Amino acid sequence: MQKQIITSKVTDQEKLDQVFAIRRKVFVEEQECPPELEWEYEEESNHFLAEVDGLPAGACRWRKTEKGYKLERFAVLKEFRGLGVGQDMVETVLKDLPDKPDTVYLHAQLLAMGLYEKFGFKKYGEQFEEAGIQHFKMILEK
Repeated sequence: MQKQIITSKVTDQEKLDQVFAIRRKVFVEEQECPPELEWEYEEESNHFLAEVDGLPAGACRWRKTEKGYKLERFAVLKEFRGLGVGQDMVETVLKDLPDKPDTVYLHAQLLAMGLYEKFGFKKYGEQFEEAGIQHFKMILEK
C-alpha cells in the first residue's frame, strides 16, 4: 500500500521539537555525531518536517550563507527509509528557496550522494570529514 508522504515548513514549536528529535535520533544516537556540532544556526535556518501517514519521519533545513543557499541536516528515521521520504524533502526544500537563487549547495554523506545527484547536484572538491563522517561538497547545476 502506498504511503502518504508530506513535507512541510515548520513554524510552530511542537513541530520544531519533532524536527530536533529526529535529528537527535539519526545524527547523535545512530551516527554518533557530537551533540555540540549538531545544534548550530537553528535561528537562521528554515526547518522542514516530513511525515509518513501523519507520523514524523524526516527532517531537514536550508539557510543562506556567504556561499549561497545551503541544504542541511537531511535525516530520515530508520523505519521510514526506502519510502521516498528523502526525495520528497529535497523536492520541497528546493521549491521553498527564493526564485533564481545563486549557488545552492550541500555537504552530502557518501551514502546520500545518489539522492542529490537525481536533482542535479554534482560533487566538487575532495572528500572530507565532518562530524566524524565522510562527505563531499555538492553544488546544484543550473
